[in-house]
Amino acid sequence: MPALPDIFKAVRSNSKGELITMNKLLLKFAVLLMAHLAAVSLMAAGKPASASAKRAINPPGTAEGLPFSNGILVGNTLYVAGQEGSVNGKLAEGGIGPQTEAALGNIKKIVEQAGFEMSDVVSVTVYMADLSEFGDMNKVYKTFFPEPRPARATVQVAALVSNARIEISAIAVKSK
Repeated sequence: MPALPDIFKAVRSNSKGELITMNKLLLKFAVLLMAHLAAVSLMAAGKPASASAKRAINPPGTAEGLPFSNGILVGNTLYVAGQEGSVNGKLAEGGIGPQTEAALGNIKKIVEQAGFEMSDVVSVTVYMADLSEFGDMNKVYKTFFPEPRPARATVQVAALVSNARIEISAIAVKSK
């Protein structure tokens, strides 16, 4: 360690009457300062995102006045609300295939409106009125996602809003 100027070698006594050199005091001060800065940094990192960091994603033409947003963007993560297989507010006709295509088309609009791509989707949840239609749903589903496809859970439910055959929600993460 380089020699300290004489001004830093001043001596004082502590509460026990022991002599402490100034360079020991400076070292203690530096350690306390670094510990304080580390604590402040950790507290700031642990704080939840503020409300201003959360942005609703509602593409043009989506229903207004609903008690939820179609998508919520927080940082680099997009949460897409369940989308039914509807086009212009009406369920797509023709069963599970057209409704799956419409639901995923709606998700794609939300994903792109947020500045993401379908390849950014990491998790999907599919709610089906009838699991016997799983194969027909899957034929359409696989055309929307490139490899590697997102993780997925598929469940049968007792009923969906508007007697839809399917509802799909998704989570997308944008790589930094």
